Amino acid sequence: MSPARPRLLAGAAALSAGTLLLAACSGAGGTSSSADHSRINYALPANFTPNWILPIGTAAHLNTNNISIANTLWEPLIAYDGSTGKIAWNKAGSIATAADFAADDKSVTITLGDRHWSDGKPVTSADVEFWFDLIKANKAQWAGYNPGKAPDNWTSFKTVDARHFTITFDKAYNPQWMLANELSAINPLPQHVWDQGGDPAKTWTYLNDAAKNISGYASNPLWKTVSGPYTVKSFSTAGKVVLAANAKYDGGEKPGIPTVNLLPFTTADAEKNALRSGSVDYGYIEATDLDQKDSFTAQGYTVRPWSGWAITYMPYNFNNPAMGAVFKQLYARQAIQRSIDQASLSKVVLNGTAVPGYGPIPQGQSSDFLSPVQKANPYPYDTDAARTLLTSHGWSEQGGVMTCTEPAKCGQGVAQGTKFEMQVLSQSGSAVTDNMMSAIQSSLAKTGIKFTIRTAPVNSVLSQTPSCKASQAICKWQLSFFGTAGSWYFNAFPTGDSLFQTGGGSNFGGYSDPAVDQLISASTTSSSNQAIQQYSAALAQNLPVIWLPEPVYQISVMKNGLGGFSQDSLANFHPAQWKWTS
Repeated sequence: MSPARPRLLAGAAALSAGTLLLAACSGAGGTSSSADHSRINYALPANFTPNWILPIGTAAHLNTNNISIANTLWEPLIAYDGSTGKIAWNKAGSIATAADFAADDKSVTITLGDRHWSDGKPVTSADVEFWFDLIKANKAQWAGYNPGKAPDNWTSFKTVDARHFTITFDKAYNPQWMLANELSAINPLPQHVWDQGGDPAKTWTYLNDAAKNISGYASNPLWKTVSGPYTVKSFSTAGKVVLAANAKYDGGEKPGIPTVNLLPFTTADAEKNALRSGSVDYGYIEATDLDQKDSFTAQGYTVRPWSGWAITYMPYNFNNPAMGAVFKQLYARQAIQRSIDQASLSKVVLNGTAVPGYGPIPQGQSSDFLSPVQKANPYPYDTDAARTLLTSHGWSEQGGVMTCTEPAKCGQGVAQGTKFEMQVLSQSGSAVTDNMMSAIQSSLAKTGIKFTIRTAPVNSVLSQTPSCKASQAICKWQLSFFGTAGSWYFNAFPTGDSLFQTGGGSNFGGYSDPAVDQLISASTTSSSNQAIQQYSAALAQNLPVIWLPEPVYQISVMKNGLGGFSQDSLANFHPAQWKWTS
């Protein structure tokens, strides 16, 4: 959701369908920009504090920064990203060198590179099988798990030799989808260091317990055996992370900068002040600050939008005991959607740096996945039409708020006297996010819908708005928003299995529709785009969430002389690719 960047990708793992990107620093901790280019100071998004090191994500740690850091320490089997300027398999940053699918597309044989852990031991098929067994045995706790998808559809793992293995599937799959959305979730792990007696359940508990101790990341020997270009030098509970080049790294992305300082900020204003002081080399400004672009270029910065392959939305909690029954009524969701002025939000609040989004397929970049139905916007902004939807279904305005007065028309489970009042828990620390929520509050009021706003740091929003049952105390949340830096970033194939499939690992609101489940499954097996276009049309019309404009991931402000890389449209950062060119 980054969360949304909350890349809502989960924790330190690459999820099979994408990531909720979360992104901002309380201060740079006294770190100054390096004149000798031996280090780089990178500004993390406001209130998106890294809090997980384990390269296996859990639902409470859906933060894209966690993922980027973990993949820098433990390289993915298949690094599928946009770091080269297009979304593709980045073999330089991968452990695998080849993936050969069987003629019937029911299995794949992977070849590993001649790679070594930082302790000198070789990376082997056993390290991949260790990850495979760990996920198989603990899938319900893995944020990347979607019933019927990995690891359910991986029926066997067969070691051929130390550098070759075969994974067999339960049926034929689209190889591009399998590569981009499932095999890319695998991180070979140091089995010789992490395994607890061959017991996957015991090992899972051991690793997750250790990962909860943030202050111990730099000292715990567990985290020192890595395969990636960097190691952890320090990791503060306040969010500052210092990475040091791994002298034993033997992969294809040799680090160009010895020390990487990842700096947390509590607000975007604090980060901008750090930019102005020169203590940040790679930072960002908000859309509302574009009129100040010249002041940053005059200080020796380049200002460059970082666009992404993403969607932005607010999940409904369909299981909320107070409003879940209302949210389950399609007409009610239509009324809400017709009260969202996406054109104004994109142009005014986001200063022209966003595009309206009407469904589950990214609309900031052209693709063959987008249906004509989604592209045409089935629910254009019209508060009069929204009011009519409610009044025709038994609601009337009382004291400025629509109230159910004819329950037979309001829908199943909606009691007489129910007020159309809903609350969002939204990211704190961003003026742009605050302005967006205020604008939505005003437009909903025109329809007679009361919308109240609570704010919290992104990590708190994530932890307080999980998938839940109505009987659980934590199920009191109604809507969540991970911020304008909190979009869901997809892999190359924008499937919805994590987000909108019944039981999906990041289906926070508990949305469920058997017909949509079938469309999602069809999109992963068919080489035709028809199924995914049908999925696009279905969710543009069915509104499982409140669709919102898709902003650029961030407007980057980079010191002149920093280059040699493209900003990854999947919203990961790749420190090994950063170079001082002058």
